[in-house]
Amino acid sequence: MSVADAQEVKSLLLGSNDEFRQLSERHHELDTRLQQLTELPYLSTSERLEQATLKKKKLALKDQMEQMALEHAKAQLKMS
Repeated sequence: MSVADAQEVKSLLLGSNDEFRQLSERHHELDTRLQQLTELPYLSTSERLEQATLKKKKLALKDQMEQMALEHAKAQLKMS
């Protein structure tokens, strides 16, 4: 699947799949918080821990969304 095809599948899922949309929104929330932490001149120990945890959660959400997109694309190919 090309990058353009993958992006098209994700756009379709954002508009039609509540679970995918919720995952995407949560991913965006985590990204916003990570950006806030990045802008701080100094991170405390708890903020560094939060940053590491947020990165792991964000990556897990991305993996979950990628898997959903792949499964959707495979299902569409079978229907063709």
